[in-house]
Amino acid sequence: MRLLLLLTLALVGAQAMASETTAFVNVNVVPMSSERVVPEQTVVVSGDRIVAIGLVDEVSIPKGANLVDGTDRYLIPGLAEMHAHVPDPDSPALGRYFSLYVANGVTTIRGMLGRPAHLQLRDDLESGKVFGPRLVTSGPSFNDRSVAGTTQARDMVTAQQAAGYDFVKIHPGLTGEEFDAVADTANALDFPFAGHVTIAAGVPRVLEKGQSTIDHLDGYFAALLPPDSDGLGGYGGFFDAFLADEIEVDRIKGIAAATAAAGTWNVPTEILVEQLIDNTPIQELRNRPEMRYMPRAVVDDWARAKESQLADHDYSADVAALAIKLRRQLILELHRAGAGLLLGSDSPQIFNVPGFSIHRELESLVAAGLTPYEALQTGTASVAVFLGSDTGLVEKGRAADLVLLDANPLADIRNTRRIHGVMLRGTWHAAATLENSLLPYRNAD
Repeated sequence: MRLLLLLTLALVGAQAMASETTAFVNVNVVPMSSERVVPEQTVVVSGDRIVAIGLVDEVSIPKGANLVDGTDRYLIPGLAEMHAHVPDPDSPALGRYFSLYVANGVTTIRGMLGRPAHLQLRDDLESGKVFGPRLVTSGPSFNDRSVAGTTQARDMVTAQQAAGYDFVKIHPGLTGEEFDAVADTANALDFPFAGHVTIAAGVPRVLEKGQSTIDHLDGYFAALLPPDSDGLGGYGGFFDAFLADEIEVDRIKGIAAATAAAGTWNVPTEILVEQLIDNTPIQELRNRPEMRYMPRAVVDDWARAKESQLADHDYSADVAALAIKLRRQLILELHRAGAGLLLGSDSPQIFNVPGFSIHRELESLVAAGLTPYEALQTGTASVAVFLGSDTGLVEKGRAADLVLLDANPLADIRNTRRIHGVMLRGTWHAAATLENSLLPYRNAD
């Protein structure tokens, strides 16, 4: 059967790319609706939808369809980056970032620092006018510089909801009263709010108010301090990492359970924190293959940020290692408690090259104790549940955002890097095409 398949593929290859219908033939499907691999499948895509899935011998392939050989390969849903920073549409960085996302199998991003131009950009991406992943966007952030009082807080929420943003972004600096005004107004409008934990509110109040996501595990270490601790008045460091030796570890399960009960999801961005505070040599980070796609000045800035962190007189390598251990423990306990986890790395931030950093984040989740399937869920099926979207599964009727891999990601999460090609909104992009799209950005400022 395999020889016949290869002969068939060769015959139709020249005309295939012009077709509006694509068939992945003899592929191993990783549907992500359950932990399984379904072998010897044909998956037919027409337009931007999956229209048929079944055994090779049972699914008919439409005449003139583009055939993609799936033999010994694995088809998964497209991945999501649920904490991204998106530049203005006229920024030269936009094409770089979007090309990097798609080349790495990222077909959905959640922009966490929105601006008015992102509303049209979101539509242009959806229509295909602009090449890149689907965009879910916040409005401009709520912080101590953008908000002055509860009245303005309420008015800004109302205005952003009317403008059509997908959610409100919370940044540091709000007073407790301003946070309550944002949360109460957003809840009344059924308008999600997400992001950082306002220090004046703390994790318990954020959970009580129904914040949609907590990003970076922000606020959890502070919430786990003993009642008599003065930790918040001292040096907490990056997301309070350097309070790690003060927190009450036996309370982690309790706060994880409270998070699950509140229905608040977490976007840990674990790799962001680990890369900044761990003892990985800066030159090793600079030499990662993906750094070739970022301007040298940006990589220099990232290196200086890590140098500054390591040189701080309050920095402790031992406490940093403990912080990483306890953050991983918190991630695992959130998962065990049933609190939703979403895949996000905060790209492009410190040594997080768009797209590439999502694969590093997947590996950090497995290092925290999740199985490869559970880690992969956070960027596929769980994202679909959280967003209420029709992506996230390889299933008939779903959106055709797909990634074809050369090895099984359920056997080793590192196999998500082995990308044979990406389908974005029903259009197939072979690995060679994706690699060519990155050439203008390689070693170029």
